[in-house]
Amino acid sequence: MSGTAARGARAKTARSSRGRRRKGKGRVPVQTVETVGSRRRKGRAPVQRVEAAGSRHRRGRVSFDEQGDTAVYDTVILVPARNEEVGVLTSLESLAGQSRRPDLIVVVVNNSTDRTDEFARQFADDESTPNTVVLNVPNNPHKKAGALNYGLQWLRESVGGRLTSKVRHVLVMDADTELHPRFIERARNVLASDPELGGVSAACLGRTGLWRNPWQRYLLGMQIIEYGRAANTRYRQDVHTMSGAGSFYRSEALQGLLDWRGQVFWEDHRNLVEDYETTLALKESGWKITANQLCIAYTDLMPTLRELIQQRERWSRGTVDTLRRRGWTKFTWHSISTMIVGLFGSAYILGWGSTQLVRSLQRGFAHYPVFLLLLLAFWVVYPALRVRNLGWKAMLVEALLIPELVYTVVRTHWLVSSIVKSYVTRVSAWK
Repeated sequence: MSGTAARGARAKTARSSRGRRRKGKGRVPVQTVETVGSRRRKGRAPVQRVEAAGSRHRRGRVSFDEQGDTAVYDTVILVPARNEEVGVLTSLESLAGQSRRPDLIVVVVNNSTDRTDEFARQFADDESTPNTVVLNVPNNPHKKAGALNYGLQWLRESVGGRLTSKVRHVLVMDADTELHPRFIERARNVLASDPELGGVSAACLGRTGLWRNPWQRYLLGMQIIEYGRAANTRYRQDVHTMSGAGSFYRSEALQGLLDWRGQVFWEDHRNLVEDYETTLALKESGWKITANQLCIAYTDLMPTLRELIQQRERWSRGTVDTLRRRGWTKFTWHSISTMIVGLFGSAYILGWGSTQLVRSLQRGFAHYPVFLLLLLAFWVVYPALRVRNLGWKAMLVEALLIPELVYTVVRTHWLVSSIVKSYVTRVSAWK
């Protein structure tokens, strides 16, 4: 069987079980020894170790060409994977299919109890795929941040101690995510356009087709609309957060954080949003952050209401915790203001908006003043136009108002509960 056919068969086998498990639910990490698997391409010389160069930076800022050498690795991919046997092959295949292939893929199997390690090694053993290393970390107390730091530490040691000596770019992506075939090519072009950019974030779109009933179809559809609406705005400078699904970093920026605070991703069980905390750290180090709507990542969605709320409460709670620790600064004020405005907006929509909609359905629109009719027309047209890139079905759903009102109730619940939990409960350690 050819390499391509074999990979397709493995991916089909893995995808056929999609939806039968949820990440880490009720799992207890097994106690196994750490293992490292790798494969060298024919004719590829081993990485030459070099002595670490001296640090010269402004709060972490260093120069890439510290030793006058060209990069051994132009692009290295870090893929943390915890119980991702369903999606890890699909994610890795999207890397193998890039228009500009990565030089090295590092898969960090993190506290997994399923066959994630086995599938990752099958990919690594395929001679037609990019050079791949699989690291197994069975006792990691620091969640995704610990897995990413472990992979970076391994990478640093393999190139001589400093990322900037032999690595130019590092891409971090989730193991339940697929990247657009030109993601790496486009992300490199974005960073090359401005030497002050420390990273470019993906624009995330939801992928699904596995709904089993009308409620699940509605729930997944609203998430698709939500991701698509957010993707339309992820092309501006100074974005809120680098996406965990796909973030492309300049190695100088990551090495700068290592020089400044000893680690790129903050290792603490209270850090629920390592991507957002790292984004703030990069901004505080003097780097600019951006996103690009053409750097697309396709990520899994939550198929049940319970899993959706759990996911979003973790994101929102982690953001609130991070903002409380840092306080009001020039890097946090926008996020704090957006959250406050979001609360008032939800109260307005659920209060006045829903009341007026019900009243209109009961009495008709003839008795309404002109300005209220215009306001209602605005709330029909504006949401629909915001999702026009998703097609007419999404526009119709938004124009109907009621589906978005129901989803706003769910969104308000997880936002309010996250703020309350941030102040009254502690984050439990991952055991």
